[in-house]
Order: sequence, then structure tokens, then C-alpha cells
Amino acid sequence: MNGTSHAVIGSTTGFIVANTVQASPSATLILVGMGAVSGLIPDLDIDGKLRGRITLSHKVIRFSAMIIGVLMVLYSFFEKTAAELWQGVGIGLFILLIASLIKQKHMLTITGIAVLIGGLSLEELWLILLGIYIVIASFSSHRSYTHSILGVIFFGIIAHHLEASLGIKGIFYTCIGGYIGHLLADLKLLPFNKRGVKLFLPLSSKEI
Repeated sequence: MNGTSHAVIGSTTGFIVANTVQASPSATLILVGMGAVSGLIPDLDIDGKLRGRITLSHKVIRFSAMIIGVLMVLYSFFEKTAAELWQGVGIGLFILLIASLIKQKHMLTITGIAVLIGGLSLEELWLILLGIYIVIASFSSHRSYTHSILGVIFFGIIAHHLEASLGIKGIFYTCIGGYIGHLLADLKLLPFNKRGVKLFLPLSSKEI
């Protein structure tokens, strides 16, 4: 099933939850949006279509890192003492080396680390957990762990802490409903899906 369909399922879930908890108009909009996002989240895994849309081009990051590396080398030559010179040059050259190795497939991992650091800075547990989720997803094959019961549980914990942080009733059920809706829509039991999901990883890799 394509991303638009998953987003519609998720946003519909958010609308139903909003009406169930009798949310205000502004809260309803938030829940509908949360549902749409949650319906897309499982496709953050490697080769999922969503990952390329939430990350910057690797060329931008690589170019920026290279500039930082060159500036570090130049700064070391002109501003550092003799004892610190080669240490600064070494760091600059290391940054240049890492920058040269950055490819688009690494961008989701970098995004996850950035979200994790942001969560630590803001002291928001849900954001820290989301960063960890994104990093794990960046190394997971498509329709594997993000499409499993383990993925549901992990995302449910994120949603629980997000609701506690925002104080908006219904966020947990919206997020978990949108996520589960994605998995149900990807089941091989449905005639339009050639592949299924490995719900019981790591206990079983059988597609359902």
C-alpha cells in the first residue's frame, strides 16, 4: 500500500479518536496530523520511501562537513600553538575523511542522532526514544522490525511519553492506532499486497 493510503488511514484514526474523547477543534487537528504521521512512521526503515523525504541531501551535509574540516585545518595553522597544531590538523583531516564517506543511505542515521541529541538537550524522553527508533530503523531492512510487534511496542512507549509531555488526551491511541493500521494494511492476506510483514520478529521471520 502506498504512503498516501497509510496517511489517510492514520488521519482517519486520529479523527475517530478525537471524536471519542470529545477533543477541541485545535486538538482534533493535532490528532489528525499525529495519526497521519504515525501511519507513515513504519516506512522509515531502509529502502522505505519516507526516509528520503525527511532527510537532507547527503551532498549538502557532505559539503558542509568538508568546509568545517578545511576551516579546522586552516584555523590550526594560524591560531593554534605548536603543541596543538597537529592535533587540530588531525581532527580537520578526520572530518574531511568522514565527510567523503557520507552517502544518502547514512542520512537517516544522522537524522536519528540529531533527534536524539535534541531530546537530550530538551530533556524530552519521547524525543530521545524517537531518535533511537529512527537510528534503529536506518539499519533495518524494509518491512522487518518497524513492521513487527516489537516496533508497535516501542512506538507505543514513545506515544505514551508524548501524550504525557503535551497533555493532549488521545495522542497515545491515535499514534498506536495509526501505526497498527499501517501494519494491517501491509498484510499479505490482503490481495493487493505481494509481500507481507514479519510481525513476530525475532522469533519468526515468516511474512503474514
